Formats: sequence, C-alpha cells, structure tokens
Amino acid sequence: MKRVEHPLIAINGEMVPGKTAPRLSLNNLYADAVLKAGGVPLAIPPVGGPRDIARLLDNVDGLVLGGGDDFDLERLGLGRNHPSVTPVMPAKQDFDVELVRAALERQIPILGICYGMQIFGVVDGGSLHQHIPDDRPGAREHRGNVLHSVEIVAGTKLASLVEVRELETVSSHHQAVASVGPRWIVSARDDQGLIEAIERPDLPFCVGVQWHPERSPEGSPHDRLFRGLVGAAGVARSRELFAVSRR
Repeated sequence: MKRVEHPLIAINGEMVPGKTAPRLSLNNLYADAVLKAGGVPLAIPPVGGPRDIARLLDNVDGLVLGGGDDFDLERLGLGRNHPSVTPVMPAKQDFDVELVRAALERQIPILGICYGMQIFGVVDGGSLHQHIPDDRPGAREHRGNVLHSVEIVAGTKLASLVEVRELETVSSHHQAVASVGPRWIVSARDDQGLIEAIERPDLPFCVGVQWHPERSPEGSPHDRLFRGLVGAAGVARSRELFAVSRR
C-alpha cells in the first residue's frame, strides 16, 4: 500500500440496513474535521475478523471512533438491556470491540466520540449507564444536540488540548460511562457529576469525549481535539517510517 504524505485516520462508520446487505453510513462532519486538522480520512466498514483488523491497523496512523446507537450489553455478557436501548447491529458491535482492543494494544492514537468513548468503558474495565434519566434521576436531558458546559480536569491531556477550563458542548446520547477501568482517568464532568471525558495517561494519545466536537462551530477549542489526534498520528507515523528506513 502506497503511504500518503499526511497521517491516515480511519473512521468507523455506522451500519444501516440495505436492500441486499447492510451499508456503511458515515457523517461527513467526522471526515471534514480530520481533513481540516491535516489528516487524510478513511471510512472503514465493520467487516472482517481479527486478521483483517490487524491488516487495517498496519496501514493507518490513527483512529476516530464515531457516534452510533446503543451497546447490546447482553451480547457482551454485561447484564440485561434497558427497554429504551436501540442496539447497533451485532456485526458492528463485534467489529468495534475487536478494533478497539487491537488499537489499544498497538497504542495507536485514538479519539473516541460519544458511542466511541463508551466503547472504551465496555472493553477496558469500565461500566455504562444504560439510560440516564433512570440511572441518574434528576439528570438533564442529553439527547437531541443538547448544549451544556463541561468542566475540564486540570493536568490532563484533554486540558492541554483544549486550553480552557470550561467548554460548551453538543450532546446527543442517553447511555454514558458510569465508571472507568483502572488504567483510565476522568478528564471532564458536567455540573451534575456525569463523566464527560476519559483518557489513558499511559498511552501517547487515547482520549474519549461524550459530546460531539465535530458538531461545534469551526474555530472553537473542539477543533484542537482533532488536531491533537492528527498530530499524535503524525508522530507515530514518522517513528514507524524512521524504523523502517533503519532496517
């Protein structure tokens, strides 16, 4: 595969029913954000098994985990699903779980958004609220592009990226990370204590945000999340190319 000049960033799309087979659906806002940050976006369909995922990760420099519907916790052996849950297609969930596990193992730079943040909790020791109004009585509505602010935790990777203490965000979810695994830290919460961002400090770049930075106006601090990802992917790519040149 011919390598491109700029970091190649894979984006996992949604899986939707088609006439003869499921189709890949990808919101162009993700690709636009990657492109404006200096990366080359690549949409990846949820097909193939571990070997195919390994080949994919051999040829990309970073990964954006986009939004989607809900997790089928029963399929993961993590309890019964709430009646409000609309699970993603089984093939997509299975693919995403394997993709993230492999990417974390390889230390590939990752930005997880909404569903893409929640998958970190699913695969690496955390837990989910299945339906915020029921699991967190009195919590605000987070569905439907709700605007609300989050407080960034000082000293985190997220804080160094956005360079602000408080950030106005666009949310569209009802599942959310309830707790994080031992290798993760919380890097943002809303004023009601809900976890809004998490990260792995032991990895070069692994950040998850519960909101949708791609839906915020261009020129806002949210752009720095994508620039941070592409920058980290560029560093990783340069090191890989240097190592190859030394062989």
